[in-house]
Amino acid sequence: MSEKTFPFLKFHRELPREVPVPVRIVGFGEINGSYANGDAADQASRCIDCGNPYCSWACPLGNRIPQWLKLVKEGRVEDAAALMHETNPLPEICGRVCPQDRLCEGDCTLEEGFGAVTIGAIERVITDEALQRGWRPEITNAPTGRRVAVVGAGPAGLSAADRLIRAGVAVDVFDRYEEIGGLLTFGIPPFKLEKSVIRQRRDVLEGLGVQFHLGVEVGRDLGFETLVADYDAVFLGTGAYRYVDAGLPGQDLPGVHAALDFLIANARRLLGTDGGATTLPDLTGKRVVVLGGGDTAMDCVRTSVRLGAARVDCVYRRDEANMPGSRKEVKNARDEGVQFRFNRQPLAILGDADGVRGVRVAETRLLPDRHGRARPERVPDSEEDLSADVVIQSFGFLPSPPDWLGDFAIATESGGRLIVGGSGLPYQTSHPKVFAGGDNVRGADLVVRAVLDGREAARSIVALLGISVRDALL
Repeated sequence: MSEKTFPFLKFHRELPREVPVPVRIVGFGEINGSYANGDAADQASRCIDCGNPYCSWACPLGNRIPQWLKLVKEGRVEDAAALMHETNPLPEICGRVCPQDRLCEGDCTLEEGFGAVTIGAIERVITDEALQRGWRPEITNAPTGRRVAVVGAGPAGLSAADRLIRAGVAVDVFDRYEEIGGLLTFGIPPFKLEKSVIRQRRDVLEGLGVQFHLGVEVGRDLGFETLVADYDAVFLGTGAYRYVDAGLPGQDLPGVHAALDFLIANARRLLGTDGGATTLPDLTGKRVVVLGGGDTAMDCVRTSVRLGAARVDCVYRRDEANMPGSRKEVKNARDEGVQFRFNRQPLAILGDADGVRGVRVAETRLLPDRHGRARPERVPDSEEDLSADVVIQSFGFLPSPPDWLGDFAIATESGGRLIVGGSGLPYQTSHPKVFAGGDNVRGADLVVRAVLDGREAARSIVALLGISVRDALL
């Protein structure tokens, strides 16, 4: 009786089956499969609809998670997908790359003692299934005759494009890369996010009427003044691609690589779009050391394993509990053979003109900090040298605002982030026709927060244009 009343007692938390480690490390396919017939509904039924939806409060997008879990439980796949799309323009992507353990699932009432509902996996699987069945989001607003240009086809730009086109606004998206997605395509490896998923989202958006102009760099191939003159508003979702420079001695040696350059080169190799223009280091049989502890560092270590490295070490100056990366990504990396060197501060990269031979590190201890996060302090006389043939630096990323922003009085902070809001509409820059969101406003952050920014910036653009929408999307 209790199992019928409380299905979480009958159905234990189960994620879709993973590809076995010996198989998955020889390729770049996604490591998680789908649920078998009925399993998604069983897992969704574990939700106790606790009255105070902590999961929804913990989600930056405010996803109506208990409501669409109920629809999944009832087998109403298309209805669940439609409800997901009401708050999230990219649910199949967020279901794959969000750190659910730090967001919705981390706040699930069942997390302590029973295991959280598998919210992310259900979101991914149900959206995939609905799209495969032919379900598509609908446009319920008539064309308004208004036009908006979106610069950047990353998650913020795609989110804004979705909401604007569904509000009856014509949308043109411009991006310097040869495929849409930004770092979804070129920064996140396929074992976390298959690129066919991005291509499918492109098909969905183009089916709604979004026009993509790829391989077009604004400021070089197209003047920003043209966009300001020809469109009713412009949204900037240009991301954060400038790496944080730690200034380590030896970082210019042959064999030292920036994380994003490394990941982009591999993405283009897999996509077959580089034309030999990018150089990916040969890691076969090499000793690779990755410096950093975020999700990008995890992408680098796991990519290095698949590229044939003999040994991969991750060096991080704090302990595992203080890593900014997702716990599931750290687990995946460890399962795949990555060695972690916690509480180690890199001091210098060692080598000569022939290349890298190692990294000098020092042990650290963590001290309380008034900002709430433990601060690493170097332990005297604790230096040691780690052998390395290749070093990948992953210390984070900063916005790199284009030079032409100044020509249009678009204000930025000293670190390069665009200033929005102020005395105007949310996400409006100091130029009244220009809005911005995502990493170029926040600094490097989560995909889900970029999606949020695109969605909410579209809301402000619709308000600026005086458009009245007939549904709850905006």
